[in-house]
Amino acid sequence: MPTSPAAPTRPRAALAMSRQAAAAVLDPASLAALAEVCDLEPPPALDDLTTDRARAVLADVELLVTGWGCPPLDQAVLDAAPRLRAIVHTAGSVRHHVTEACWERGIEVSSAAAANALPVAEYTVAMILLAGKHVLERARALRVTRRREHPLTGLDGVGNYGRTVGILSASLVGRRVIDLLRPYDLRLLLHDPYVPDEEAAALGTRPVGLDELFAQSDIVSIHTPLLPATRGLVSRELLAAMRPGSCLINTARGAVVDQDALTDVLSLDRIRAVLDVTDPEVLPPDHPLWDRENVLITPHLAGSQGNEWRRLADLAVAETRRWAAGDGFAHPVRRERLEFLA
Repeated sequence: MPTSPAAPTRPRAALAMSRQAAAAVLDPASLAALAEVCDLEPPPALDDLTTDRARAVLADVELLVTGWGCPPLDQAVLDAAPRLRAIVHTAGSVRHHVTEACWERGIEVSSAAAANALPVAEYTVAMILLAGKHVLERARALRVTRRREHPLTGLDGVGNYGRTVGILSASLVGRRVIDLLRPYDLRLLLHDPYVPDEEAAALGTRPVGLDELFAQSDIVSIHTPLLPATRGLVSRELLAAMRPGSCLINTARGAVVDQDALTDVLSLDRIRAVLDVTDPEVLPPDHPLWDRENVLITPHLAGSQGNEWRRLADLAVAETRRWAAGDGFAHPVRRERLEFLA
C-alpha cells in the first residue's frame, strides 16, 4: 500500500523583543494567527536571552519573531539555539540584533521595513503639501493677528502647483513618497548615486546631483539611511544653497544633517524645516531650534504607531506562514544589501 505523504512539521517559534513591544504590536488576534502556523512559545516574550527560561526555549526554537528591544543574537545566543533557521522581524531595521554570527550560520531574515515605510511616506507627503501652502506659518500668524490675510496679495511663494520636490535617496520610504506624489502637479528630482538614470526616469523623477537637488528644489525630503558615508551628508553648503522660502523635511535620521549648520541657517529665516528626527534624538531643552517659528519638530512619530502596528504584525504573520510552508520570505533582508539599509 502506498503511504500518504507526511504532513509538514510545524516549526517551533518564540517571540524575542521587549514585553512592551510585544504587547503593542502583537495583539491576541496576531498571536493566534502565528499559533496557527507554528508551535509558538506562549508569552511573555523573551527580552533577556540569558535566563534559564530563555535557554530552554532557545534549545528547540527554529524561528524567532523579533521586535523592538530584541537583545543581540550573538554567537553565545546562537550556541544556545542550535536549530534556529529564521528570523521574522516585526519592525524595520535589523541592525541592532541580527549579528554577523547570524549571517555566518545562514539564518534567513525577514523584516517589516516595507510595512513601516508606508506611514513614514504618508507623513512625508502630508508635510510636503502643508509646506507648499505654508500652512504652519499662516496658521501661526492667524492665531497672533486674529485676522484673515488678504486672499489676493502676498502669496507669491505659496502653492503646490508645479513646485519642485527633491527626494534624497530612493530608499523604501523614498520610493513610497515618489509613488504617493504621482497624482499631484509636482516636479520630482531624485538624488541617489545607486539608482541608474533610466530607473530614476521610470520612477517618474529626474536624476540630479546632490548640489542641484538642494539648489533647485522648493522642498527637499530626506530618506537616506544613516551610514558612515551619509553622516553629516546634508552639509552647511547644501543648506545655504537652498532657495529662499524652501523647506527641508527630515524623516530619516537626524545625524544625516549637520545639526549645527541647520541651526545656523534656520536662524537666518531664509528656509523652513520639518524635523521628525534630530541629532540628538531629543534636543536639549535650551536648544535654539525649539523657539524657531520656521521649524516644526515632531517626536519621531512618522513611523508606525497605534493601529499602524497591526500592519507590521500582519506582515510578520504572512512571512511566518510562507516560511513554514517552505515558500521562503517575500521580504527578505539580504546580507549583501546591509550597507544600504537603515
